[in-house]
Formats: sequence, structure tokens, C-alpha cells
Amino acid sequence: MPTEPTTSSSGITTDTTTGERHVPSSLRADGSVRREIRIRPGYRPPEDVELYKNRAAESFKNRGRGGVPGAEGLKDDDSKTSTAASAKNAKRREAKKKAKAASETAEDGKASGGIMAQDNWRAGTAQDAETAVDPEVEKEKKARNLKKKLKQARELREKKDKGENLLPEQFEKVIRINELIRQLDALGFDAEGERKVKNSVDNTKENEDAV
Repeated sequence: MPTEPTTSSSGITTDTTTGERHVPSSLRADGSVRREIRIRPGYRPPEDVELYKNRAAESFKNRGRGGVPGAEGLKDDDSKTSTAASAKNAKRREAKKKAKAASETAEDGKASGGIMAQDNWRAGTAQDAETAVDPEVEKEKKARNLKKKLKQARELREKKDKGENLLPEQFEKVIRINELIRQLDALGFDAEGERKVKNSVDNTKENEDAV
């Protein structure tokens, strides 16, 4: 029984009985007929040449595509395990956050309490200091300040008497000399800034009272 001829990728038909090869005639689009082309023995067109394939290289190239045999059945179990572990880790993180927030709140409360106590202590100390201020000490302090201003004003007056020109603010200090002296007198100090002593009449009266 004759076998049917085989056709290659390039369109060459091989007669299995005689071994002859040829390209069969075909009909063009315009209705003309292409003639049959005989192929010389041993000739192989590029379309019929098989490319060399390295099995090891092909398997290495496709190593991740097929997956691991038997791994499909483990996916569900792995997903369940990972979900449970993630939920457990999330609970742990939430508990840590709450504990940290509670500790920070407690520390803030302690710090604010300590600051309030310190402020109260400072306020109480300041009040005690204000209460313990001696009026005489305050007078001495004011008198020293007035004495310093009076000294500066007198030095400026001496410069003015010598013919030096003074600035407006310096001239105002000279004008206030008498006012500074009156303020010192009100505090019980003389024009030189020294504390006044009782006159001889008062001393004599005190002696007579003592007798």
C-alpha cells in the first residue's frame, strides 16, 4: 500500500517511495500556475534545519515556571499559618503600643507633678524672701542708686562749668541734681548720700531725760 508523501516546513514534498523531492505546482492569485520545482538530493533549506537545543539549558531556563511538584497542596496550609502568625504578631504589637503609651503617660504625670511642686516651692521661697525684706535695707539700696546718679550729675555739671558742651540727656541729668538731693533727704540721707545723724539738740535732750 503506497504511503502518502510528506511535506516539510519549507513546502518541499518528499515521495516516500522514490525519495524524490520537489515543490508542487501552485496557483497564483492572478490565476496563473507556478511550475513544479525539483530539489536536488542532499539540499536542505534553512527552514527545514532543526535548531540545536541544549536540554540542560532549557530546563534551567524554565526552572521557575513549572513550580515544585506537590507544592500546590501546601499553599492553603501555608496561607492559613501565615495569617494566624500575622494576627498574633499584630496583637503583640498593639499590646506593646498600649503599654508604652501608659508608661509615657505615667512619666508625664510624675514630671508635671514634680515641676508643679518645684514651682510651688520657688513661689513660697520668693514670698518668704519678700516678706523677710528689711525696709532699712531697701532704703540703703535706693540711696546707693540715687548717690550714683547724683555723682554722675555733679561730674557733668563740672564739665559744663568748664565750658564743655553737653548732650541734651546729659543736661537733663544736671537739672535733676536738686531733685536727687530731695529724694535722698526723704530717705534719711544727706546730699553726699550718707545717712543723717541726730543733731546736737536731740542729743542734749536725750541726755537730760537720762538724768
